[in-house]
Amino acid sequence: MEQNKPQTEQELTQQAAVRRQKLADLCEAGHNPFEITKYAQDAYSADLKNEFADLPAEAETGKIVSLAGRMMSKRIMGKASFAHLRDQKGDIQIFVKRDLLGDEAYAAFKKLDIGDIIGVKGEVFRTKMGEISVRISELTLLSKSLLPLPEKFHGLTDREARYRQRYVDLIMNPEVKDTFVKRSLILKEIRAYLDEKGFLEVDTPILTPFEIGASARPFYTHHNTLNMDMVLRIETELYLKRLIVGGMDRVYEVGRIFRNEGMDPKHNPEFTTIELYQAFTDFHGMMDLVEEMYKRLALKVCGSLEITYQGKQIDMGHWERLTMVEAVKKYSGVDFNDWKTDEDAIAAAKEHHVELPEVPTKGAILAEFFDAFVEDKLIQPTFIYDYPVEISPLAKRKPTDPAFTERFEYFIDCTEYGNAFSELNDPIDQKARFERQVAERKAIEPDCKAQVDYDYVNALEYGLPPTGGLGFGVDRLVMLLTDSASIRDVLLFPTMKSIEK
Repeated sequence: MEQNKPQTEQELTQQAAVRRQKLADLCEAGHNPFEITKYAQDAYSADLKNEFADLPAEAETGKIVSLAGRMMSKRIMGKASFAHLRDQKGDIQIFVKRDLLGDEAYAAFKKLDIGDIIGVKGEVFRTKMGEISVRISELTLLSKSLLPLPEKFHGLTDREARYRQRYVDLIMNPEVKDTFVKRSLILKEIRAYLDEKGFLEVDTPILTPFEIGASARPFYTHHNTLNMDMVLRIETELYLKRLIVGGMDRVYEVGRIFRNEGMDPKHNPEFTTIELYQAFTDFHGMMDLVEEMYKRLALKVCGSLEITYQGKQIDMGHWERLTMVEAVKKYSGVDFNDWKTDEDAIAAAKEHHVELPEVPTKGAILAEFFDAFVEDKLIQPTFIYDYPVEISPLAKRKPTDPAFTERFEYFIDCTEYGNAFSELNDPIDQKARFERQVAERKAIEPDCKAQVDYDYVNALEYGLPPTGGLGFGVDRLVMLLTDSASIRDVLLFPTMKSIEK
């Protein structure tokens, strides 16, 4: 059974049972909090603290405000009490005095529980101890918290619970909310940058008619009305490039992507990417765009080009550029140019204990050398470009060396952050590569349902201009700029295994 089945009375804790009884008493007295539909909130905690930052101790302001939020603490002191209210912008102390609130309302306040959502009205002042507070003249219970908040909801032992119950995590750990505020800022800034560059944000289908030949494994579903299987997209690329064909010269999409593959601290089955395509430029234009955009993001989000990620200093102001051949030679000592045949490459791989790919060609083996010797050295921002054609089915071949393509990936802290091409716009070459890709998939997996996207080839036959394309993961970028160790820390609701009972 799923964890989210309704609790029975026997499963409720004693505290929860007491809270339910309090709710029943309120309802019986005609004060059901769940019947309240709105509250006139006109101020926020952080704004008040900023406005009255210079107010001396024990000083009055004469300002009457209405606040609403969750009560996070309560200290009963006879005829006067203190509590802390947490709203959208932070915490603020409230001072509750029986003589001002009235006997009945004060008695009702004393029965409130930590976690209850309240609305309060009163005057802003600073206490003798120097804390900006609100002296309450009115208090309304807006929603009853029927489950007690955990005393501690942090640390490694509770990490699974935090991901499963993000709503409690956000209540108990305000810094978690800061990560997601930054995520929103990052997306806003990326959109602003691309919009300034003349890009148009578009939406393309999430449900697609068939599986393409790419190596990523899709999720399948079924469309009842059409009586056909459909696939959740593994990329947004082919639809976006159709738009370039149609004359929309600069387009991008913030897209949810789905891949039915493994999970680890850098991978979740559903994730967010941004893909963008620009007509009349190439992959060097995309390199310049990435570097400029990432510098802007670092300054905007982190306040500096020097950022810290998991204890490492990353200089976002300096980006190295190496071809894959140069990088493999630099870090392994092996020179691709010494391989005259695939057999030479296979021999080199065996000598250096490098895993052979499924189809062991020179280019594919070069990529394996890169994985084995180079990627874990790329801590500072680095562009690796000129990728073998065997692993780049959508990139344009280099005119000077058709064994390679005009493609790059960029790496930070030994992790790939994005992928870019001078897009392949030759429909004859594209068709042949698609057909070879699908044939290779079916040779390895005879039951796979991969097909060639002949409609995309048809689009290319109408003419795709020279185009630069880029795709990058939003989640990894947010991890980098918020110093988060796991992708689950930057997804509000990460995919989790069901709990069996």
